Amino acid sequence: MATPAAPEYPEKIDAAVLKIAGCVILGVIMSILDITVVNVALPTFQTTFADNGQSLDYSTVAWTVTAYTLALATVIPLTGWAADRFGTKRLYILALGLFTVGSVLCATAGSIEMLIGFRILQGLGGGMLMPLGMTILTHAAGPERMGRLMAILGVPMLLGPIMGPIIGGWLIDHASWHWIFLINLPLGITAIIYAFFALPNDEPHPSETFDFLGMLLMSPGLALFLYGISSIPGEGTFASAKVLIPMLIGVALIVAFIFHTFRPEHPLLDLRLFKNRNLSVSIITMFLFVAAFFGGLLLVPTYFQQVRGESVTMSGVIVAAQGIGAMVTMPLAGALADKIPIGRFVPIGLLLITGGMFAMSRIDENTSYWGYLIPVLFVMGLGMGATMMPIMTSALKTLRGKEIARGSTLINIVQQVGSSMGVAIMSVILTNHFKNSDAVTAGQAIQKATEQGHPELAQKDPAVIEAMRSVGGSAAKLKDLIQHDMASAFGSTFLVAAALVALTFIPAFFLPRKPLEPVAGPEDGGEEEVPVLMH
Repeated sequence: MATPAAPEYPEKIDAAVLKIAGCVILGVIMSILDITVVNVALPTFQTTFADNGQSLDYSTVAWTVTAYTLALATVIPLTGWAADRFGTKRLYILALGLFTVGSVLCATAGSIEMLIGFRILQGLGGGMLMPLGMTILTHAAGPERMGRLMAILGVPMLLGPIMGPIIGGWLIDHASWHWIFLINLPLGITAIIYAFFALPNDEPHPSETFDFLGMLLMSPGLALFLYGISSIPGEGTFASAKVLIPMLIGVALIVAFIFHTFRPEHPLLDLRLFKNRNLSVSIITMFLFVAAFFGGLLLVPTYFQQVRGESVTMSGVIVAAQGIGAMVTMPLAGALADKIPIGRFVPIGLLLITGGMFAMSRIDENTSYWGYLIPVLFVMGLGMGATMMPIMTSALKTLRGKEIARGSTLINIVQQVGSSMGVAIMSVILTNHFKNSDAVTAGQAIQKATEQGHPELAQKDPAVIEAMRSVGGSAAKLKDLIQHDMASAFGSTFLVAAALVALTFIPAFFLPRKPLEPVAGPEDGGEEEVPVLMH
């Protein structure tokens, strides 16, 4: 019996691959952009869906973000199996359709409960777009061009945090909140038509049985775990029942899934892939990196808004310096990842990010924008561009065939869990620093009384009385003290983020430092060239 030949890929990124990459980017950017755009609209939701004239609690409207995240977590584990069963093209078009329909329904919501429900539908579609996009690109490019293609996929990951606050703020200010969702209608229709004609047809594999028990364990387990983590900032502690109970149940289900997953021939998530040393090291590095970096990334626009008094839109413009830095190094890092082992240059990127985080820990309420903050953000962006996508490239480079879809699913779950944990950790640290400041506590009491329409009530608050006494009754001095203590809290939290990024050097030391060379390997009764580590 003849051995099937491995597919041959040209050296350069040709027009056919760029056409596929354009389709993937359009879908992924919709999903990522939506997350940051909705973050901007949370204060608007508090007043728009007010109950009898009383603004909704922030914790209530935050469910519009949490529900989307939980829907992502629920559907991501199913993506690998569904891609094999129905084909990546069909599933990608279905995901685009779900996301677009969910977006339109969100714009029609008449209550916060309806909006949360429609956000779940949106998340079911959005959750599949990133792992499917990675799978489609990997098949199209081949292992030798993965670095350059993953650099292209990194564009929407940069544009989301940069453009989200700017676009969201502009739409809310000049149109209405409905348009942060309605804008996805023309984009979604365009993406569906583009995908129908641009993506190649692929053969589904209906012979695989679906791991129902794995789904009943993993999807709710992951959702409950992330729900517990997402509740930490609102509760202000890890010890709350609202945090611990869902987290513990989620962990129990995930552990049960791990024991189960080695029994069926086709598990929901193939943890056997962790036998691949390169994949394992890359995923561990990615988990620590996204937890530290995205946790720290959350602090940057918040600092500009809460300490420096900038608008949401202006904060997004300033933070764009970080994205510009990443755009400088990301194409270079993508090209390098195709030619030299990432273990030789990823530590340089980590060093830049660590240095940037340490520099941010020195900020105060008067730190210069152009003389300090913007250059530091640019350097952090340089580090991100040289780090994240090369790690993802390395993780996928030694996979073949159907392993690619399963590996993409694993990577996306790790990213989701890592970033959620990082955001929760940084939020709790920052909140606790605020609570330790009498001035900040007083400022929060004044702000709450003002928002409720009774600013005079703040003068009776014990925290306000004590804080005013400490500054000799001067409102101006109290305002300066609040700013100083808040800036100090941000600086201390950035220091923790820097320490967490520094921990990433440990697994990064084990990233491949020797070239990958192609060898033959079995795949469904045939053989196919795949790259493995040289020893």
